[in-house]
Amino acid sequence: MTAERRKVESRNDVFVERTATKIWQEIESTNNPYLADSCLCHGYDLLELTQKCSFVEVFYLLFRGELPDADEARLLEQLMIALINPGPRHPATRAAMNAGVGSTDREHILPIALSVYGGSHLGAGEVEPAMDFLRKQRKHDPRQLAHELITNGTPPQEGDWHIAPGFGSRFGGVDPMATKIANHLSGLPGKHETLLWGCAFANALNGHSLGWLAPAVAAAVFTDLGFSPRAGAGLFQLLGAPGLLAHGVELSNKPVTAMPFVKDENYVIKYE
Repeated sequence: MTAERRKVESRNDVFVERTATKIWQEIESTNNPYLADSCLCHGYDLLELTQKCSFVEVFYLLFRGELPDADEARLLEQLMIALINPGPRHPATRAAMNAGVGSTDREHILPIALSVYGGSHLGAGEVEPAMDFLRKQRKHDPRQLAHELITNGTPPQEGDWHIAPGFGSRFGGVDPMATKIANHLSGLPGKHETLLWGCAFANALNGHSLGWLAPAVAAAVFTDLGFSPRAGAGLFQLLGAPGLLAHGVELSNKPVTAMPFVKDENYVIKYE
């Protein structure tokens, strides 16, 4: 501690008496005010939603405050299916598998995997920057922007080059699945201004072994559907969570030998 102490000053903040939300309303039970007798999501009765709406429609409602039209619901649903599993090559899936085979308590498998999936390497940490990039650049010529970024950019000496948030190389080349997903979604009915711009931008990058990455595909769809960039990271994690959990649970009853063990000669220790 230093000899001098900072003067403690009151901020004079006035706190609200109760937490308020526009998302959810709970009508209290007449027998017990601590229990809800009915629930409303943005004004829609929850039980009525279960009877008349799909999961993807209520998912959209929860974050957007209104029900989607048919084209919006179809676009979101197909994105959810396309990104349901990051796949065993993804570090987050490997984390889930290691947690499962390592006898981690099963309720911790998904949080462990999501902590990795929240990173900036092919993860949720790249979604909000990608949404900001797309919202800012979609009014510009995608081919000209690609040319400028390639001309003025400097590829890393090792590893993949992310030339823009959500766009770059994966294992040294263009990710074919991310490209196919983006092309498929952009062909669905509806207005996809951001997604179409992203496809043109990715096409201009392809000759340099650069293109779509999954976080940008999600970012483009989230932008076209009107989701807030602040929600982008969490939405991306939600979409990939089922696959992460499935892989972790699959190995949770198997012996530790079900996963490879890195040999001593494959460990590399670098001294700075």
